[in-house]
Amino acid sequence: MGETMTLAFAPDACVRAWFALAAAGCVLASLPALAGTIKDQMAKLDPEERAHQACAIKGLEVIRHDKKLPGADHLKTGIFGRAVYVGNEVTAKGGAVKAHDHWYKLKFSCTVTADQMKATAFTYEIGAEVPPDKWQDLGLW
Repeated sequence: MGETMTLAFAPDACVRAWFALAAAGCVLASLPALAGTIKDQMAKLDPEERAHQACAIKGLEVIRHDKKLPGADHLKTGIFGRAVYVGNEVTAKGGAVKAHDHWYKLKFSCTVTADQMKATAFTYEIGAEVPPDKWQDLGLW
């Protein structure tokens, strides 16, 4: 018979452990070897999904850099309406962005490379905060 091992953490230790893992993940994600893995995974997506992912990555980078939502950590392209991918452009009038445990409506336009592996331009407009009681119905967390 196999043994089951249970680990118990005091709440503060659990939080510290989570932050340590998150920090380690950020460091690892910046390594070139893992960047190749991300590129490999994106290459497996269909062109439209790849374009959406490239825009989400670029969008978070731009929004954080502009300091309008410096804690932005999630971006979804089609929450209030489907994002449209035509040519080398993704346009979303119904996206959402999350920062500091708050979701906000987001409109954006994003240009991607011909292979959809990278976004080259991202313009956006942040809208009203999405009420927490709407999150579940919208697929937000």
